[in-house]
Amino acid sequence: MKHLNRTATLLLAFVCTAAFAQTPTPAPAPLQGDLAAHPNNPTAKPADVNSVDAILTALYSVISGPKGQARDWDRMRSLFLPSARLIPARAAKDSPHADAIFLTIDEYIARSSGTMTTSGFFERSIHNDIQQFGNIVHIWSTYESRHNADDATPFARGINSIQLLKDGDRYWIVNILWDSERPTNPIPTQYLPKQFDRLPR
Repeated sequence: MKHLNRTATLLLAFVCTAAFAQTPTPAPAPLQGDLAAHPNNPTAKPADVNSVDAILTALYSVISGPKGQARDWDRMRSLFLPSARLIPARAAKDSPHADAIFLTIDEYIARSSGTMTTSGFFERSIHNDIQQFGNIVHIWSTYESRHNADDATPFARGINSIQLLKDGDRYWIVNILWDSERPTNPIPTQYLPKQFDRLPR
């Protein structure tokens, strides 16, 4: 009797194992593009996004303005993929280590809009290195920032690493990762116009 019970147990285990092995694994859900998943993104002005130069100009323009002037944040949103990130690099004080802060577009707006309208903020590109392959573009864009458009000296400079997606007849900003110039991190001369070298001291 014990032998029969053992045989039955082994047979049942075999049948269950075989049945489990024959159960097909569900196929993963099809991947959906970011634009397809967010059909209600604000519509861009064609002149803002129809070339690499146009979207760069629009990017710097939309965040720039004098004290008291509200920014057109829907215009900014229209330049970016809905899930785009703005990523400042953060250097650790007195340490070789660094980190990155990932901000959604709305998080960037919430953190920046008050300062921009209170103090004034103008940012412009002074040098761009552009590389493109198929529908991907990378721009190494050196920037300088001022509180007033006519300030003789910028209060900050740095480099924006900008990724773009070419979508038919328009471009989208995918991500921006940036780092600022500081005494221990001067901008190399190859990323500056010929008349500039380092941040004025």
